[in-house]
Amino acid sequence: MSTIEFNQLLVNNAEFLKPFAVTLTRDNDTAQDLYQETLYRALANKEKYNVGTNIKAWLYTIMRNIFINNYRRKAKQNTIIDSTPNEYFLNQNQPAVANGAEAAIKLKEIQKAVQQLPEIFRNPFLLYFDGYKYHEIAHVLNEPLGTIKSRIHFARKLLKEQIQRF
Repeated sequence: MSTIEFNQLLVNNAEFLKPFAVTLTRDNDTAQDLYQETLYRALANKEKYNVGTNIKAWLYTIMRNIFINNYRRKAKQNTIIDSTPNEYFLNQNQPAVANGAEAAIKLKEIQKAVQQLPEIFRNPFLLYFDGYKYHEIAHVLNEPLGTIKSRIHFARKLLKEQIQRF
C-alpha cells in the first residue's frame, strides 16, 4: 500500500476516533491531544498496518494503548497539585516530620497490650510477628496447625480491641 493510499484511508476513517477519545478522557482538550497522538502514531507505524485489516479496530487499539500508557505514567508520577507559591515543594517524596515522642508512647502502649495477652495467645503471636510461618510455629510449640492459626487470629482480634481504645 502506498503512502498516499494509507493517508487517504486514515483520513476517511479517523473521525470516529474523536468521540472515543472524549469517552476515554472525559475532557475535550485531553481528548484532542489523544486524537492527535493516535494519528501521529498511526502515520509513524504505517508499515505495521496489514492491508485488509480493519483500520478502525487498528486505530482504536492504538488510541486505547496510548490512553492506558498515559494513565499509568501519571499514576507513577504521583504529582501533587499545589496552588500555593511554594512550588519548590512539589514532587518531593519526603514524608512530613514525625513526632518521635508520640510514636514511642504508642509503641510502648502496643507492646504493653501484647504482653497483657494470655500466654496461650501471646507466644504464637510473637513467633508469627517475628516472621515464623504457621507450620514452623506449630512445630516449635508442638501444637496442631489449626490451633496455631486460631490462636494467632484471636490474639490479633484481642489486640485490635485493645489498640482501638488508644
